Amino acid sequence: MKSINEDFKHVFGPVPSRRLGRSLGVDLVPFKTCTYDCIYCQLGRTTCKTIERKEWVPLADVVRELKMRQAGSRPDYITLSGSGEPTLYSRIDELIDAIKTMTEIPVAVLTNGSLLWQPEVRAQLMKADVVIPSLDAGNEVRFRAINRPHPTISFEQMVNGLMEFRREYRGQYWLEVFLLEGYTAIQAEVEKLARLVERILPDKVQLNTVDRPPTEEFALAVPTGRIQELALLFDPPAQVITKFRRRYVGGQFKANRDVLLDLLRRRPCTVEEVTQGLGWHRNEADKLLADLEARGKIGRCERNGVIHYQAVTILEHKRQEMPDTFEKTSVRKQR
Repeated sequence: MKSINEDFKHVFGPVPSRRLGRSLGVDLVPFKTCTYDCIYCQLGRTTCKTIERKEWVPLADVVRELKMRQAGSRPDYITLSGSGEPTLYSRIDELIDAIKTMTEIPVAVLTNGSLLWQPEVRAQLMKADVVIPSLDAGNEVRFRAINRPHPTISFEQMVNGLMEFRREYRGQYWLEVFLLEGYTAIQAEVEKLARLVERILPDKVQLNTVDRPPTEEFALAVPTGRIQELALLFDPPAQVITKFRRRYVGGQFKANRDVLLDLLRRRPCTVEEVTQGLGWHRNEADKLLADLEARGKIGRCERNGVIHYQAVTILEHKRQEMPDTFEKTSVRKQR
């Protein structure tokens, strides 16, 4: 029998979001199709780095899935994000219009902001209720080191796009600033970011840092106390969103979480094995794994550079029964 999740290739969730509550996600580009290759990305390295805008997936299919999915749930937001850069989707304005005709649920767009210098991209986002771009560096050198952008995108171009969008857009503009230990979690670097924020004038500034395994091991998280201190360098102080955990105990999320935990009690799985075995979207699997890890229900076991997840009860059993073998692996629970 076909799983209901097999009907959904582009729409996933609702999943819990630290900023948007229950978020129904929409994926508009193939996995890891992006303008950046950020060192901190939880989804791994970009496999298609591009600035080409096109209809990467059929608009009609996305709209059909949204009608099916939103009919059975009431998320707080419909979020255009997914596994790559959503503004690469050339019909994003038509999708927003279609969503507005079928529901009153607000539309959020999570974007790295790299294409906002293009007038047509800015115009296509005007009807979104919330747009959340990123600003991760205060100069060209750090921009290249952290975001590893497509070679045609410059730091100045990106920042000008963020400012131009603010002048034109009348919805909620929340700017995410991602801080990294050794790169930008330094007072002088944060002061550069704060000066840029004064020019961009977003409605909110939200500070974030590494919370899940990043693409590069050298992309290190900033301790919570330090990030709270750095938030005070913004005027008004920035909102710290890292490490905030909301417990979701009801509905489909709980049901899927129980299904996943049952699977991990039986066998260790990579994220890819979870998505393939249960028919879930990658982002949905990431959210559920993070939730179970935060609850202390599962842990990670790394072998030959590959991370597997398994129920903590099974991992502890292995530790006791096979200490010699277990010492050759690296097991980590969520900090």
